[in-house]
This record gives sequence, C-alpha cells and structure tokens, in this order.
Amino acid sequence: MSQRLFQAYVMVDWSAASKPTTGPDSIWIGVLKRNVRFQMAFEAHNPATRVEAEKLLNSILDELKRKSERVLVGFDFPLAFPRGTAAALKLSGEPWRAVMDFTAKEIKDKPDNTNNRFQVGAKMNRLMTGEAFPFWGAPARDEQTMLSAKRPREHGPNDLPELRLTEQSTKGPSPIWKLYYQGSVGGQALTGLPVIKRLRDTRAAKVWPFETGWRPLTSADVADTEAVFAEIYPSLFGAKPAAGEVKDQAQVRTACERFNALDEKGQLAALFGPTKDDQRREIVEREEGWILGVNA
Repeated sequence: MSQRLFQAYVMVDWSAASKPTTGPDSIWIGVLKRNVRFQMAFEAHNPATRVEAEKLLNSILDELKRKSERVLVGFDFPLAFPRGTAAALKLSGEPWRAVMDFTAKEIKDKPDNTNNRFQVGAKMNRLMTGEAFPFWGAPARDEQTMLSAKRPREHGPNDLPELRLTEQSTKGPSPIWKLYYQGSVGGQALTGLPVIKRLRDTRAAKVWPFETGWRPLTSADVADTEAVFAEIYPSLFGAKPAAGEVKDQAQVRTACERFNALDEKGQLAALFGPTKDDQRREIVEREEGWILGVNA
C-alpha cells in the first residue's frame, strides 16, 4: 500500500463577479476530508463574495492543520502568467512570485465584491506595451484607452505569448489576457492571486510547481507542508451534475474525488511532474506553472 501524499482535498471554482452572487457561475469550494468515522466525505460551500471565500478557506485549512491532515488545494485559474510577463512589467525576482506580489498590491477587492480588475488590466497593458494589449475585454463602462471591450489584434511573434505552455498542451482554456465574457479566466486570476498569496504567506504551504519543482512529488517533499496549492482545470474530469447540483458544484466534487482516488492508488504523485524530462522545465518552474493533470 503506497503512502498517500494528502489526507484532504479542497477544490476552488473561483469567480471575479462584481457583486455578491451564489448559484451557477459563482464561487464554489468543494472539500473532501475524513468525517468523525474516518470515512472520506464531501461537502460543498457557495460563499457569495471573495472575502467570505477567503475566510472560509482559512478556517478549512486551520481545521485540517489542527488534525495534522495535509491538503491539496486546487484553484481553477492560472497561478502565473505567460513567459515574459514579469520582464515586460520590469519586475525583479522570481517571475511567478513577482507577478503575484504585483497583483496583490494593485488589486482592490471590497467586501461587496466591487473590484478594480479592469483598471489593473489597463495599467498592466500600459506598463507592458503602452497600448490596449494584451489584456482585453470589459463592459462598456469600463472600457478605456488602455483596455478595449473587444480583442484588439492577434498576438505576433514579438508579443507576449497568448497562451502558456500548459494551455497549448490541452484543449479549451481561455487565455489569461481575456478579462470579460464567458470563460474569462483573466479576471479570476487577478482577483484570485492576491488570495493565494495571503493564504500561502501565513502558513506552511507550497505553490506547485514553483516551490516544489516540476517533478513527481514524494512524501518527503511535502513532509513539513500543511498544504500544496495547485492550478486545476475542472473540465478535464467530465463532471456530471447529480440531482440538485449546479455544474460548478459538480466540478469541484468530481475534482476532489478524482485526486483522492489517484492518491489512494499511489498515482497522484506522478501528475506533479512531466511525463519525460522536459526542456521547458525552467519556464514552467519559474514563470508559467502548469495545470495539474495535463500531460506534458
């Protein structure tokens, strides 16, 4: 019997909504952990705001820490930007961390969910290119000189890449540069990265693959760790809603169940690394990250 890497699984379906919202297309947090009879049991939470979600995540992580149960926490948005973003913003230090710190400093997200993600996207455009590019997408009232409602142009060979390497390796994910409309992960990343930074900075957590390496994890790698934060893409798992479940709820449940089943069989560790030694390792580990479960 192989040793589990984790004893609990928390999967987060994020939202950049500008007002409190529940139900479909809002924040869903799925938790799979041992109940009082030591059986794995699932519960779903649907906080109406990001402030409530962060509070809830802190209390879930605190409870699991008290029980000495290590947790895999998955977030359904990019934890980093395409290669070259930190350099274009003239940020120093490890690129993934520098962009996360920059985002946390710039984003203002109020308890009622009003936030300045469009202003931050426009500012990043100005700093990176001096034009309304590469970020795009905004409601008419938020359109401005440095941010257009529609995609302004294609990415050329001298531009920052539209997609990260991991997104090129799977079908479906939208580019992080898309801030509005269906499937816009850009707004989720800008409002979610500050939360991940605060969670990580206040506990013994590691952000994969930046702080663990892009390689299969061993028990020794996570021995002193309360939590590992990873990027997930729930559409990979073909979730089917049960009676009364909304799609987002089914997706966090299915992701929890899938990672638990793989860990139980000793097959989860391999997903934290590429299938073969990969020359893209430095880009993945320092800048772009990877989606857990996407074959390299």
